[in-house]
Amino acid sequence: MYEVAVIEDPAAAEASLDPMRSKLLAELVEPGSATSLAAKVGLARQKVNYHLRTLEKHGLVELVEERRKGNVTERVMQATAASFVISPTALASVQPDPARSPDRLSARWLLAVAAQLVRDVGTLLTGAAKAQKRVATFAIDGEIRFASAADRAAFAEELANCVTSLVSKYHDEAAEGGRDHRLIVAVHPAVKKES
Repeated sequence: MYEVAVIEDPAAAEASLDPMRSKLLAELVEPGSATSLAAKVGLARQKVNYHLRTLEKHGLVELVEERRKGNVTERVMQATAASFVISPTALASVQPDPARSPDRLSARWLLAVAAQLVRDVGTLLTGAAKAQKRVATFAIDGEIRFASAADRAAFAEELANCVTSLVSKYHDEAAEGGRDHRLIVAVHPAVKKES
């Protein structure tokens, strides 16, 4: 089971967004059968089976084992990931395009860039899984508290200068066998989690 998986297929996204199927996916972080899930979610076993088959058809759950119980074979299923992210690819005709109106100070542009990040990394993960390889990535996540808006602006300017300097130092347009990488740096107000 993956920690996070990206849903790129529109039909799989639709299947995962059904409230009952979403609940079943959450329950299936641990393996379970239609019978055990029915008691947890308050549905008849047959209805749970219907939802499980739909989720299985879209690769969101997988068969872990089959158990014989009398004349019945019980299928034990598990989610293919502990959590899922829906890629903008699933909404191809309306997915955000950061190239439409680039503005490094716009929150909407930042959202479009973040959507592009989800789309690109999802595509990389899908390709890597097929090739049975890993994707080389790096991320930094942290929080910083600014004393004032002026300090935030000064930080952003200094960060931009540092990143520009690093890019100039390491970027080699003519590197034979080199591979392009995307760099995204974002600063936005932290969202406080409710307790």
